[in-house]
Amino acid sequence: MSTKRTLVVGDIHSGLKALKQVLEKAAVTDHDTLVFLGDYIDGWSQAVETIDFLLALKEEYHCVFLRGNHDELCYEWLQGATDNPTWFMHGGEATINSYKEVTEVTKELHMNFYKGLNNYHLDADNRLFLHAGFTNLKGIEHEYFQKTFYWDRTLWELALSLDRNLDRDHAHYPKRLKNYEEIYIGHTPVTRIGKTTPQNVANVWNIDTGAAFKGPLTILDIDTKEYWQSDPVYTFYPDEMGRN
Repeated sequence: MSTKRTLVVGDIHSGLKALKQVLEKAAVTDHDTLVFLGDYIDGWSQAVETIDFLLALKEEYHCVFLRGNHDELCYEWLQGATDNPTWFMHGGEATINSYKEVTEVTKELHMNFYKGLNNYHLDADNRLFLHAGFTNLKGIEHEYFQKTFYWDRTLWELALSLDRNLDRDHAHYPKRLKNYEEIYIGHTPVTRIGKTTPQNVANVWNIDTGAAFKGPLTILDIDTKEYWQSDPVYTFYPDEMGRN
């Protein structure tokens, strides 16, 4: 009998080829729970194909899909929002191009997918999963602004700035971090600090290993901390490097 695992998946950014490779490397089975941290699209050219794949995947596997900021921006655009030049420059152009030839039925299915994404997931062992972060010292239930869950960068910034020798019971240990056993995020690629593997600081794990740029896509087993990575995602899309 296969062991039940909880596997957390970093930001995909339309890198479907890399996603397929890393799922195979991790030998994912229907006993596993897959927690996706968001940002499924915006980046490489396979936005539509990536969402189609995820929709099919959830029919066979236990999947938890969290909302990323790029997913929200795409949802707003599909609903008819005015042009967003900043989004366009940060992966939105590739996504818009990907949606040019799809049917209205497909668009509707995808809008329902984006609409149904969760802002966070808290498991039975008080381990929190969300795309970006939160700011309220009392935790996610007390967060005033829902967009914080998929836009915040201060949680990761806080973790990076923390004195590594500071004990969790110390009076100055950040109250935000004490709310949860572990916190899993994406959103801010670890390539910004010169890394391409999952990074753990305090009880925060950052799984965004730079798939939108020159890094790989990562899956991590939250119990064993074993992880699997695709080839650098850009190698699957050699003709698109100038766009990212």
